[in-house]
Amino acid sequence: MSLDPSIVAFARQPNFAAFTTIRPDGHPATQPMWVDADDDHILFNTERHRRKFRNVEADPRVTVMIMDKANPYDYVEVRGTVVEMVGGQEARAHIDQLSLKYTGQPYGTPIESERVILKIRPIATSEKSS
Repeated sequence: MSLDPSIVAFARQPNFAAFTTIRPDGHPATQPMWVDADDDHILFNTERHRRKFRNVEADPRVTVMIMDKANPYDYVEVRGTVVEMVGGQEARAHIDQLSLKYTGQPYGTPIESERVILKIRPIATSEKSS
């Protein structure tokens, strides 16, 4: 399943996402995140040492809800699977792109491990507009 172009456009705006992974004990864990998309995947950027990364390594099923920055009652939801993890210079450059989109500046937080792009292939989507 490819992403609907309207969802891609929504993810490419400076809207925040709620990213839900499954913890080892089976409970969901949700974090606010910067979000991006290519034509086929929702993209997140995290570090290898973080809990959300370890969660998707163990269970790649995730849910993403992207809320319109101007009206959080307008949102899209994507349920899917992390199908690829990209590290190295590509992930490092991507976090700078995200930071420019959200803050207007390159990423300034010290990197503790390695940046990784999580590529999520959708299995189901829904949209809500107020």
